[in-house]
Amino acid sequence: MGLQAIDGPYPHSCFTGANGDQLWVVPERGGLVTGWVCAGQERLYFDADRFADPSKSVRGGIPVLFPICGNLPEGSYTLPQHGFARDLPWQLEALSDGAGLRLVLESTPQTLAAFPFSFRLSLDYRLEPSALEVLATVEHGPDSSGVMPFSLGLHPYFAVSSLQAASLDGLPERCLDHHQMAPASTAEQLAQLPEGVDLLADPTGDSVRLVDAGLGQVISLELTAPLDLAVVWTEPPRSMVCLEPWTAPRGSLATGDRRLELEPGQAMQLRCRYVCSAAR
Repeated sequence: MGLQAIDGPYPHSCFTGANGDQLWVVPERGGLVTGWVCAGQERLYFDADRFADPSKSVRGGIPVLFPICGNLPEGSYTLPQHGFARDLPWQLEALSDGAGLRLVLESTPQTLAAFPFSFRLSLDYRLEPSALEVLATVEHGPDSSGVMPFSLGLHPYFAVSSLQAASLDGLPERCLDHHQMAPASTAEQLAQLPEGVDLLADPTGDSVRLVDAGLGQVISLELTAPLDLAVVWTEPPRSMVCLEPWTAPRGSLATGDRRLELEPGQAMQLRCRYVCSAAR
């Protein structure tokens, strides 16, 4: 149990829970969780060869999207796609209850130059039986000035036996096609998983299920407002499906659509949970 530094196949820290489940994390590379072993099976897709080249964007694990999800229109904050959190070093510690780990990112002169707000973002990854709970705490520094706007999201890559074997349920009839930035039929979008999709939806219930008929397993994303939008993304031929919780759509900091705000000294908690089960 607990945290352990491991050299191979790449340097990382491994947290092992009481039941043998594991989390692999590389805090210096964007606080990236690179592996989640649940019930003896690795659930995440991870391209280790691409990860070995820091000049390339990561394909795999659980990147963190902050202080924006997606991109912003020209003329607003100068922030890269999905913000800066996934590109910066984080601090790592074990949770005091021994159930998981905590990653912490704080504002620096580098972040303040692009996003003029003092902040502290902590992510608690807690291993539960057949589940992973994520609790994010966003704090706006008491000595900062003005209201801090932000969005938060996670970008987990889940390994599937094939894109043809993957399906999703729990999504509404209509969604936003990110490729065209236009409303679309969710069923028609999901039929194109093997060809590549990028959609955002506002689920009517509190969970979305990723079903893998080839492996006979389900990963359910349990959503809690305001972290309750769902993004689905595939990039063929990679055998992975991203099922992502977001607080707001692209451009939120500029448009105000579902934009979250904190006064100096205020904090906000956001929560989601992934549950593994057998397909019925």
